[in-house]
Amino acid sequence: MTFYYRPTVTEAFSSVQYIMTEANFGWLIRSVHRWSASMMVLMMILHVFRVYLTGGFKKPRELTWVTGVVLAVLTASFGVTGYSLPWDQIGYWAVKIVTGVPEAIPFTYFCVASSYCCIYVDALFNDT
Repeated sequence: MTFYYRPTVTEAFSSVQYIMTEANFGWLIRSVHRWSASMMVLMMILHVFRVYLTGGFKKPRELTWVTGVVLAVLTASFGVTGYSLPWDQIGYWAVKIVTGVPEAIPFTYFCVASSYCCIYVDALFNDT
């Protein structure tokens, strides 16, 4: 898929269409890739719930829990970015919604929107 995909706004959708219709077994490779990525995210969510409900985050496994949460965030991030690669309507709106999430969380939107804000907040709270 890497050989055929063109990562530009104007060519992304048409390159995915080419992979699905004209590349040898492109439809199969893309379908397996898409479904296994979706299953990875689903299994990750189920695993996080299982670990949380069974108390797997308590002593002596705090570091394991933190590592798992970091990996869960990375997995979800890869899922969203991969979902947007075809640059169709679903991918476009997924990106719009995910990038709109920081607006709903107080104080985080400013740090995402402007890199200088994080420096300002750090200087504000660490005034010496």
